[in-house]
Amino acid sequence: MVPDSVTGLVQGVGFRYFTVTQARRLGAQGWVRNCSDGSVELEAQGSSDAVQALVEQLAIGPRWSEVSHVAVHNMPIIDETARAFGVRQ
Repeated sequence: MVPDSVTGLVQGVGFRYFTVTQARRLGAQGWVRNCSDGSVELEAQGSSDAVQALVEQLAIGPRWSEVSHVAVHNMPIIDETARAFGVRQ
């Protein structure tokens, strides 16, 4: 399971920073970025427990966000040597 996108009030509320902080705390690798449609897109990999915990945190979001949906899908690990979670432009 990989989080794919998050919709709702998720831009301008520190959602990317929140995602990076949570992912690093949980030991997940990957990236997050804002999309032009107002959603946030991301890919995360790590242990199934870490990714599941990240999905649960994304559904809550930071204090000022209002998450309406977290889309997830299964995909193979893309990069076995992935580094720390970060923000993409």
